[in-house]
Amino acid sequence: MNTPVESLLRQRGHHDSGKVTMVELFFDLVFVFAVTQLSHGLLAHLTPLGALHTLMLFMAVWWLWTFTSWATNWLDPEKVPVRLMLLGLMLGGLLLSTSIPEAFGEKGLLFASAFAAMQVGRTLFMLWALRGESPNQFRNFTRILVWLSVSAVFWLWGGFEEGNSRTLLWMVAIALEYVSPSLAFWVPGLGRSSTMDWDVDGAHMAERCGLFVIIALGESILVTGATFAELAVDRATVAGFVVSFIGSVAMWWVYFDTGAERAAHRIQHSDDPGRIARLAYTYLHLPIIGGIILCAVADELVLVHPGHAEPMGMAIILGGPALYLLGNALFKWVSNDRRLPPLSHLAGLLLLAVLVPLATGLHLSALSLGVSTTAVMVLVAAWESLTLRRIR
Repeated sequence: MNTPVESLLRQRGHHDSGKVTMVELFFDLVFVFAVTQLSHGLLAHLTPLGALHTLMLFMAVWWLWTFTSWATNWLDPEKVPVRLMLLGLMLGGLLLSTSIPEAFGEKGLLFASAFAAMQVGRTLFMLWALRGESPNQFRNFTRILVWLSVSAVFWLWGGFEEGNSRTLLWMVAIALEYVSPSLAFWVPGLGRSSTMDWDVDGAHMAERCGLFVIIALGESILVTGATFAELAVDRATVAGFVVSFIGSVAMWWVYFDTGAERAAHRIQHSDDPGRIARLAYTYLHLPIIGGIILCAVADELVLVHPGHAEPMGMAIILGGPALYLLGNALFKWVSNDRRLPPLSHLAGLLLLAVLVPLATGLHLSALSLGVSTTAVMVLVAAWESLTLRRIR
């Protein structure tokens, strides 16, 4: 007589079936390190090429994390095999994070190998966990495996190359990774997946992405505190420290005051939560997290060089808040059935655009520019908060 195989999937329907578990939070610690490595890497290579490389590495890190969050939306992390899988991914993520500073140098193959192994290995585990459980999901992850296997070829190929060849090959790999969900993982002979088959737990997905926002904001505060601790205390550094902290608070407020809760409610009550999870939580959180990382770099520039800003530094001080507001505007637009993005966010983006000619024409210092962008973020946060509370 055969012994029934214990399911590794979450049992939906219980009041705590979609809770984020401690092992998922433990897994996230690796990405605290990864985000720190990204911001430090951009600071060390503050050039257009350095910015491009940082963007590519960030897109890879975010994709690893978000694909794993999709997996644990279905898998039960309290089951031992799932825990071991996550711990194995942690090891791979740690290796990948350590290689970030030299990913386009001597450690390119290590980065590529860790990334490809994590993406393909996790998908193989999903196929094993889904055997006999859900035919639709099994076919879905079969298609995903095909796409990730093809992209893995370009990751590894790029790891063996150098210079522009590596950059181009990894661009192809990233493009394959990012376009695949938008095409519903279409594979010749296997067809395409349907978002209706992606029966995600909306509460879990919303909480996981909210936690990554906290990770990125925490890294921003860490950079601010560590930098300030090493500087001589004077008016400029104290002002930069205060401005950086207020900016982090404003970013938290913009995302968490009302937007995160309203979006979570929407996905939990949607007839097609997979569609919302793909657009709002997978794609549109990319600019949100990217904006926070840029703001962390901007905070360090303001603290270390308050009296002067190079063109690249000015672009980051202005671009970080702009990217963050743009991501939040689109996220709230698609997750709350708005006719238009929030007016407060559009006004904030307009004010940041106005700052561009002012910064260059008046030769604003880094500190002055940081004060201006923080003021815009505070205005947006207060505007939206007061408006929505008045509507309530």
